Amino acid sequence: MATLLWIIAAVLVISGVLAIVRKQLVWGIVLIVVGLIVGPGGVSLFT
Repeated sequence: MATLLWIIAAVLVISGVLAIVRKQLVWGIVLIVVGLIVGPGGVSLFT
């Protein structure tokens, strides 16, 4: 389960960075924050 959460978090953070590069600043910040929350190192919502 932790591996799956880590993969999801990584995808969210990468998507957030790409959104910021494409000038979608707010959406990028939201994706990065959600990725950090979901990740095993953050405050996981599923534990």
